[in-house]
Amino acid sequence: MINVIGESSQMRVAFDPTTSHCRCSYGSNKGMDMTENWKEDVVEAGEFEFPPDPADDFEWVPATQEVAGNMPDLPLETWQSQSTTRREFLRGVVCSGVAVSAASYLWAGNSSEARAAVRGVERLVSLNINGKNRRVDVAPNETLAHTLRYKLGLTGTKIGCNRAECGACTVLANDTTMYSCSTLPHQARGQKITTVEGVAAPDGTLHPVQQAFIDELGPQCGFCTPGQVVSAVGLLKKNPKPTEDEVRRALSGNLCRCGAYDHYLKGVMRASGRA
Repeated sequence: MINVIGESSQMRVAFDPTTSHCRCSYGSNKGMDMTENWKEDVVEAGEFEFPPDPADDFEWVPATQEVAGNMPDLPLETWQSQSTTRREFLRGVVCSGVAVSAASYLWAGNSSEARAAVRGVERLVSLNINGKNRRVDVAPNETLAHTLRYKLGLTGTKIGCNRAECGACTVLANDTTMYSCSTLPHQARGQKITTVEGVAAPDGTLHPVQQAFIDELGPQCGFCTPGQVVSAVGLLKKNPKPTEDEVRRALSGNLCRCGAYDHYLKGVMRASGRA
């Protein structure tokens, strides 16, 4: 049984491990016959949380002899529990976490395998970009698109969706189109990477695809244009005389939010000499 005696705004609670019901008394017990002022609320044992969560914002009130005396077969110490505050509980959790983390760190620091794993990712890599070898310091989780734009200053490569869906970041790897936003610089080592900056001739003459896109008014806002150019150049390197269906398939991985697909299609056909 759980006896709860209400006394003004204070409550004293005694718990019995064999609890199956709860009896509550409301109001002050001063000057009243408690036997006449019981209002019984029966609570099934499964609905009563025992023991309470120590993280709650209240302190336990130890059972008094007044309450414990209702159960003479059990000593007072059985019903008294040590007070635990929310702050003490959280302090214990934090200290436990620090201890576990420190132990893991010390163990890893003494492990040759752990030290080898830290050194396993090479930071300084050499990339062949637009015919030039460039050495660059990259983070382990850095994408090639990020490296091109923010480490090498090749901002023609755009980052749109950043998850290999829009094609704005398209580059050529050994003349094959590749989404640089989903490629790590380490994966590009040993390959010849061509960005939109490397499409034109060394003297600045535009590539036939670039000139054809201008003639056909392909660029609208221009954000997707670098990816469209690189994809079209990659197609013509492998198939100089594509059909319209082949062009559509080749450019299907490049999204144009301005809807200028027909302009880009006509531009590729013009560049291939079949317009």
